[in-house]
Amino acid sequence: MHWTKSIAACALALILGLMATAARGQSAQSNSENLKDWWKNAVIYEIYPRSFQDSNGDGVGDLNGITQRLDHLKELGVDAIWLSPIYPSPQADFGYDISDYEAIDPLYGTLADFDRLVAEAKKRNIRVIMDMVMNHTSDEHKWFQESRSSRDNPYRDWYVWKDGKGETSTDKGEPPNNWQSDFGHSAWEWDAKTRQYYYHKFYIKQPDLNWNNHKVHEAFKDIIRFWLDRGVAGFRFDAITTLFEDPQWRDDEVLKDKNGQPFKNAYGDIALNDTMTNNLPEVHSVMQEMRVVADQYKPNEFPGARVFIGETYLPNIAELAKQYGTPEHPEFQLPMDTQVGFINKLDVAQFREKLNDVETRIGDNVPLLVFDNHDNPRLDARYGDTLHNQEIERAIATILLASRGTSLFYYGDEIGMKTTQPERVEDVKDPVGRTGWPRDKGRDGERTPMQWDDSINAGFTTGTPWLPVPPTNATVNARAASDDPYSLLNWYKELIQLKKTNPVMAHGANVMLDPGNPKVLSWMRQTAGAAPIVVSVNFSAEPQTVNLSGGNSGLKAGSVKTLMKSPAGSDPSSLDHIELPAFGVYIGQVQ
Repeated sequence: MHWTKSIAACALALILGLMATAARGQSAQSNSENLKDWWKNAVIYEIYPRSFQDSNGDGVGDLNGITQRLDHLKELGVDAIWLSPIYPSPQADFGYDISDYEAIDPLYGTLADFDRLVAEAKKRNIRVIMDMVMNHTSDEHKWFQESRSSRDNPYRDWYVWKDGKGETSTDKGEPPNNWQSDFGHSAWEWDAKTRQYYYHKFYIKQPDLNWNNHKVHEAFKDIIRFWLDRGVAGFRFDAITTLFEDPQWRDDEVLKDKNGQPFKNAYGDIALNDTMTNNLPEVHSVMQEMRVVADQYKPNEFPGARVFIGETYLPNIAELAKQYGTPEHPEFQLPMDTQVGFINKLDVAQFREKLNDVETRIGDNVPLLVFDNHDNPRLDARYGDTLHNQEIERAIATILLASRGTSLFYYGDEIGMKTTQPERVEDVKDPVGRTGWPRDKGRDGERTPMQWDDSINAGFTTGTPWLPVPPTNATVNARAASDDPYSLLNWYKELIQLKKTNPVMAHGANVMLDPGNPKVLSWMRQTAGAAPIVVSVNFSAEPQTVNLSGGNSGLKAGSVKTLMKSPAGSDPSSLDHIELPAFGVYIGQVQ
């Protein structure tokens, strides 16, 4: 009898062991799939390192400062942080003028500090994404120093050089064509030593690389490998659509008003389109090459699949769809859909159209929604009405995080930081503002230090901050927001938690509801085998009532369980009568 019990016990132990092994195998497979696809429902947080946290009192944020604040990001629920450039740079364009792609600017720390940041972020399941600037370098980069040293230098054709029009031995002539810099005035700069013009799509100190030279391709493959070997999760590719120029060097078209008169831009220049220097088809083959490099890294080990994010300001959804590439020749996993987030006015019809476009017209690909970044005034300046700014920012956060796909937002959005422009041209740090003042005051206003608390320097630095801390930090700061259950910060946290934990919110399709409503944007998230979720966002300053039953939804009037609602909102008794306060939000699961 004891022997029989022993046999039974051994058999049970064996069965349990086999079950545990199978479970571990399933768990490993599940974890493997999660790593491979981690970016598909991810929340990505952009950090402008100069302005996030200063650890050494010099007034400029740094890598160790970011490491100090990782717990804020963990509590927020982000999956990855994207760092704007931290490479060595003369800082003419605050890091987007790179002089060495395989090092850290001493302003931000060392490679050891970077490795520590990556390691500490990994402990919190947070990935680090680098900014990759392939369109141009600094004019102080060794490649350009060689290139401009003589016409026969081996690096000469690493950049774009052209003779002037009508050039003589004593006269430089005119620039090769009418192309303009995005930072104002001609895109061509005369070099007296070698007597040619070099092309710069952006600042004079940012000469464009020549992507018709295959050696440039190989150099950037090596740079990408350098950072992937250090454990980064991928790259956000800056100004990626501007890599190539018209091979015939034709003039851009002059933009004219209805009377045939040329427009003027913020810099006082005649306004042009930029079809000769933007979104040329050759960019696709470059990104396919770079993607091959990244896809060689193991997707089933942390940080998982290495992700490519594109800065893709494009004219329509068809052009955005091309940026994903094809299954055989992939490009970006996540090209930014700037057509939704930069409508820059609360227009329900436009939001409905653009959201529907990105949810239905990019095939099986994943949308990347983004409303804010370091190059644009913050949300208050583009969408706010002063009186209801926090409610409007709550509404925008809902569109960002309750829609299908990946969400990207900018440091400080979670506490409602405001755009704070310089009041005098003497105070402007940004080269865009110095050139465009007063019509374009530059980008300092959206780059002010993160407001951690209500102290004089907002908890950002013990020194003198590189940009002034806005006076709003007395009331708008992370510490105060953490203590307020109704704060924007806690709204972000709750939305992100819902996005991550509710299967319908994580992967359900978007279906627009109540499509004729001119004041309320409503949609349904649905997936097989689960009760759908409805979301309504009031775009007006007046209370609204919506009926989400019937019509194209297929939903019947009936009960709905509240998942989230604006602080002033109420729980509806039925889908056919949902009341929304001014700029209010309602999220509920159909019962």
